[in-house]
Amino acid sequence: MFVNLWEFQVKCGLEKTFESVYGPDGEWAQLFRRSRDYRGTRLIRDVSFPRRYLTLDYWTTESAFEAFRGQYGAVYAELDARCDSLTEKERHLSSSEMPDSKPQN
Repeated sequence: MFVNLWEFQVKCGLEKTFESVYGPDGEWAQLFRRSRDYRGTRLIRDVSFPRRYLTLDYWTTESAFEAFRGQYGAVYAELDARCDSLTEKERHLSSSEMPDSKPQN
């Protein structure tokens, strides 16, 4: 299993909108579902800093994610640009392999 981990600092007052776009049924997940190799998204909110969120996007392999980016790169970039207004900061933390692991539902 391959996972991309992102950190976001959401603009004040836009938390619910962010959650609806980046959550497991949001626009990002809907885009990712175009690939049969997408395995789900987790959205985590920091209890100490409520405008800080982490997303974990699960894929079968890194190459499957890269193939998706190759095929849907323009759509990905367009959605990313539209989402810029929701956040103050965005940072990619990690691209990681999870040996013999599956996200739990």
